[in-house]
This record gives sequence, C-alpha cells and structure tokens, in this order.
Amino acid sequence: MKKTYFFILLVVSTLQNIQSQEYKLSKQSEISIITVGPGDILYEAFGHSAIRVSDPVIGMDNIFNYGLFDFNQPNFYANFVKGRLLYKVGKQSFGRFITSYNYQKRWMKEQVLNLSQVEKQDMYALLEQNALPHNAEYLYDPYFNNCATKLRDITKNILGNTVYFPSSFSNDSYTMRQLMDKELHWNTWGNFGINLALGNTLDKAITADDYMYLPDYVYESFRKANKIKKNVDTPLVKKEQLLLNFKEIKIKPKWYNPFFIFSIALLLTIMITYRDQKRNKRTKLLDFSIFFVTGLLGLVICFLWFFTNHSTTPNNFNFLWAFFPNLFVACILLKNNIPNWIVNYLKFYLTLLVITLFIFILGRFNGINGYFFGIQQFSFVLIPIVLILFLRSFYLQKILNAKK
Repeated sequence: MKKTYFFILLVVSTLQNIQSQEYKLSKQSEISIITVGPGDILYEAFGHSAIRVSDPVIGMDNIFNYGLFDFNQPNFYANFVKGRLLYKVGKQSFGRFITSYNYQKRWMKEQVLNLSQVEKQDMYALLEQNALPHNAEYLYDPYFNNCATKLRDITKNILGNTVYFPSSFSNDSYTMRQLMDKELHWNTWGNFGINLALGNTLDKAITADDYMYLPDYVYESFRKANKIKKNVDTPLVKKEQLLLNFKEIKIKPKWYNPFFIFSIALLLTIMITYRDQKRNKRTKLLDFSIFFVTGLLGLVICFLWFFTNHSTTPNNFNFLWAFFPNLFVACILLKNNIPNWIVNYLKFYLTLLVITLFIFILGRFNGINGYFFGIQQFSFVLIPIVLILFLRSFYLQKILNAKK
C-alpha cells in the first residue's frame, strides 16, 4: 500500500514539474504583441491584446491571454456588480487563437519585439509564472488593469527604464470617456449604460500611459516606443505584420437606439401633458412611471458609488436627474391627496435638472476637451430624458400648487 501511495505521489509530482517546465528559448525565438480588432458583442467592442511567444527550434508557438473570464465562475455576476471581477491569464496554442478570430472575422496585427536573448527569456519566464494555476487570476479593472494594460506593465517590468513609450499621441488631449466614445458609438445601449454607471474619474486629464487601456493604443504605443540598446535608441518593435485582414467591426446604432426611444417617450409626454392641461388633471400612471424609474436608477448609481469596489463609479453626477428619492415620491404620486411638501420637492428637483443641463453644456463646450473642474461629460442621450423630467415636474408643481 505504501509503495502504491509513493508511486502515485511520484507521478503527480513529475506531471506538475512537466506542466510548469520552462523552456530555454533559442536565438530564433520571438515575442510579439498581438492586437485584435473589435467584435460585435459589447465586451468585444474595444478589441483585444495578447502576447505571443514562438520558437521554431523547440516547436513552440503559444499565446498568453490576459482576457479570460468564466460566466460560470462562482458568484460571477455578484462579483461583477461589486467590482471584484476575477480575470485570468491563460496559455494556449497560437493556432487555436488565430483560428478563433478568423472565424469571427476580426483583424489581427502582430508586432515582433526587439529584445535581447536575456530579455526574451526573462519575459517568457514571467509569462509562464503568471500562467501557473495559483497565479493566473487577477482583479480585473476595465480601465486600469485589463488585457491591454497588462502588456504595458509586463514590458516595463522586464525592460525597466530602458524602454520609453510615447508621451502623447496627437495635439488633442482626450479623457478616458472620450476615448471610449470613439470606440463605442454614443447612441448605443452599451454606451448609454456605461456612461450612466460611471462617474467623473473618466473625465479627468490622463497621460499617454492611460490611453493604453485600449488595445488600439497599445498597438500605437509599442509602434512608437524606443528602447536603449548599447546607449543608442532603437525601435521597440522590429517587425510588424497583418495576420488577419478583415474590415473592422463596429457596433452600430439600431433603429431602437436610446435617443430614438427616449425622443418618442418625450413626444408622448408632451402629448399627455397637453391633454392633462386641457382637462386640468394629471395622468398618475405616467408620473409614477417617470419618478419610479429615475428613482430606481438613482438607487443603482448610489449603490455603485458607495457600496462597490469599482474604481470608476464614484462621483457620478447622473444622480442629479436619476435622484433616488424619486422612488418614494413615485408612490405618493399615485394617491389623490398629495401632501403640500411635494410641491417644494418638485421645485428642488427642477433645480437639480437645471444644474444637470448646465453641467451638460460645460462638459461639451467648455473648450478643455470635456473636462472642467472635475465636471462630468454627459451623454447626448440625456437630452430627451431631462426634457421629459423637466416638463412633467414643472407641470406637476404648477397643477398641485394651484389646488392648494
């Protein structure tokens, strides 16, 4: 029995050693940055980045992918809401990797890095170490710690102060939100949801390094980067090639886009309010729906702001129009007898809506690329929403005030 147990222990130990074996790379080995174009699903809309390690001498061609997650992971959705989403790095054959994106018809570019043999071996060793089961998981942040930023950080870790990424990309200075809006059309439900949930952290001035939360800018940064080699600046990328040539996929607005739907809702609100004014009445169901939905959204915003670990949900000025006390006011507006204090509440809420419009204007036209003393840049989709809220709140306080 003891011999059997010892044999099993020996086999398991041997397999673990084989699994964690780190190959010594040959001089023909190459390490590359792989950039993939966007897909047609929201979480694919910004593209993807990974690292390829190939060595024809030892017959190795692997991809190290920091963008893996599992919907079936325990408490996946709860962790996502709380801002504690675990991603992991996985190692797979490059053949399988490129076949997958060829099937999805997404373009793929490769940048072979100009590394010494020691640097290649060190980077490969770090990648293998990260890919071990007990190291593979990391706390994901879509803006500060994702599949794209990992490549920047790994390269800096290996090359230290011998590598210099560009300090800027153009004469224009963008915020993280503006970069996101360039990648994902403002009039899509995905863009609206992201802008609704995230606060003004995305509207602050950023460095060129911060641009690299997006794969496109990882590609541009590596393309323009230099490293010091024998006291001479040399390009970090020694060779580029297009591996998959497909037209870039864009998530385009549907006919049922947010601006269209909310504009229809605005038109209906105008018609119902006009009819109510003629009859000197109010449509309780409309008032309840408007205030209940905005109050519920406000509750979600406050939850994300104060009770989660998301780095980008605090300081969200959307709470001004998505005001969570509306949730309670909605129930009161279903009654026939409305307390007098509701009129003062509506006047206060109208003030918040005016401030919302003021912030919208400052965020769009202040001449500092959407950033003004920390003020948030709102989506254009908010225009019909705020008009609905202003119109109905103004009418309600007017008719309720007249019935005092």
